Amino acid sequence: MYRGVDREGVSVTRPLIGVSTYLESGARWGVWELEAALLPAGYPRLVQRAGGLAAMLPPDDPKLAAAAVARLDGLVIAGGPDVEPARYGAEPEPRTGPPARERDAWELALIDAALAAGVPLLGICRGMQLLNVALGGTLVQHLDGHAEVVGVFGEHAVKPVPGSLYAGVVPEETSVPSYHHQAVDRLGEGLVASAYAVDGTVEAVELPSGAGWVLGVQWHPEMGQDVRVMRALVEAAAAD
Repeated sequence: MYRGVDREGVSVTRPLIGVSTYLESGARWGVWELEAALLPAGYPRLVQRAGGLAAMLPPDDPKLAAAAVARLDGLVIAGGPDVEPARYGAEPEPRTGPPARERDAWELALIDAALAAGVPLLGICRGMQLLNVALGGTLVQHLDGHAEVVGVFGEHAVKPVPGSLYAGVVPEETSVPSYHHQAVDRLGEGLVASAYAVDGTVEAVELPSGAGWVLGVQWHPEMGQDVRVMRALVEAAAAD
C-alpha cells in the first residue's frame, strides 16, 4: 500500500496493483528495436482511474511469484495470446495461436500465489481463461463472433447472473469492449459463471464469497470507460 502526500500536502493512500505484461521481440521506439516487456497503456490507466497504483510484472522465474505477490495489494492478469492447450490436456487446433510458454508459466504461478495468499485477483480476457485453466478447467479453442475484425475491438452485450459478485459490481446488462476467439469451456474447480453473452458464452467467472475477491472477465475493460470492475478490485485491495 502506498501512503504519501500530494503536491497540496493532502494525504494519499493507493493500493499497489500488479499487472502482468507481454514479452515481445522486435518492439520499436526511437532508434531501438529490441525485446521488450510491454503492457498496453489502457491497463495502468484503468488502474490509476480506479484509484490504484499500477506496477508492471514482466515474466520471471515462477518460483518468485509468491514473493512478488506478497508485495502487492491486488493482482491483474492481463489479456494476450492463447493459453497453450497442453496446459489443459488438449492438442492445439489449427486456429490456435503459437504458445507463450514463459508467460503461461509466470502467470499461472502468480494466480496460484494470489489464491493461496488471498490477494484480490482480476483476470482480463486471457487472464480469465488462465484462471480457469489454473483451477483445472478447459477452453474452447475457437469461437466465432467475438473478434469480427482483426486488430479492432468490437462490442456486445453482457448480462450478469443475479446474486453474483459481478452483479454486485455491475447489476445491469452492459455493452463491453470485446476481442477474443477463445472462451471458457468446462469451469475450473470452485469457479462459477457470473455473466453471459447473448450466445451463451461465459463472460465472467468468480469464486464464491468466502474464497476471497476473485473475478475474471472475458472482455477488455481497459478499452472502455466503465471503471467499476477495476474500482471493485482496488477497493478490495484497499480493504485487505
